[in-house]
Amino acid sequence: MAYQQTAKKTASPRELEASLLSKSAAQLQRIRDDWDNKKPELDGALTYNRKLWTVFMTSVTSDENPLPTLIKQNVANLGIFVMNHTISTLANPEARRLDVLININKELAAGLRTQQNQDEEAPKGAHPAL
Repeated sequence: MAYQQTAKKTASPRELEASLLSKSAAQLQRIRDDWDNKKPELDGALTYNRKLWTVFMTSVTSDENPLPTLIKQNVANLGIFVMNHTISTLANPEARRLDVLININKELAAGLRTQQNQDEEAPKGAHPAL
């Protein structure tokens, strides 16, 4: 427990985002894997994922975010897709519909971690690609 709280205080924003996306993916995966028993947890897991993506989209698209406009637009478009897919999944719950949300969260988390590792390996004073 103390380790998790320390990690939260010292983790970079990218690592924190990757961790939260991974947590949401794992939550959805547990429901997907045991659909008959875990289906009652679906609404809570989708709500968590939706809130996470709302914060993520707000942060990435803010004027203060230094990312290039094209990347901001791509993340915003992906976020809109996630929101729409979440709504349709709530309206028509099926285990297989979780696959796309799980994959998006896992892939984005992996990308954030890869970028974090590249940033840490870059020479001092060098500007990261993103």
